[in-house]
Amino acid sequence: MTLAAAPGGRLLAVDWGDKRIGLAISDELGMLASPVGIIARRAGKRPPLAELMRQAESLGARGYVFGLPLDPSGDETDRSREVREVAGKLASRQSLPVRLVDERFTTSAALRSIREQGGSTRGRKGDVDAMAACVLLETVLRATAQGVGMGEVVDAGGGDGAGELTPG
Repeated sequence: MTLAAAPGGRLLAVDWGDKRIGLAISDELGMLASPVGIIARRAGKRPPLAELMRQAESLGARGYVFGLPLDPSGDETDRSREVREVAGKLASRQSLPVRLVDERFTTSAALRSIREQGGSTRGRKGDVDAMAACVLLETVLRATAQGVGMGEVVDAGGGDGAGELTPG
């Protein structure tokens, strides 16, 4: 199954963090992305997969795009391994496709976007996380519109997130 947003097919972008999970949703045509808030995380608790699935259902999502936090040179990090594990668990618990996409520089782009709009980022960490998810999703939507697939599809069977690189 591809992650191209067909009519009626919204994508939910996920910016996974220690304290907050930023969320953004595409429109049904797969042209626009909008931040839709955050899910708060509690230290020492299991990842809030049930809440993530509730959000996807309530927003009419037909697939997930997880930001994969690689280091500046593109190598795996402890956080990227955590995201792979969480994405694998999510893929195994429900039927919507899950894709991992390199999220390097999305937070800095989100900060820049907020500042360019005349806003301050002080005390707005949740807004920044949701905007980072939005920046990630916009990148995926632009690539999809140009016929370019991004990232890797998560294998629901193994739950390890080691999916193959596939276009579209």
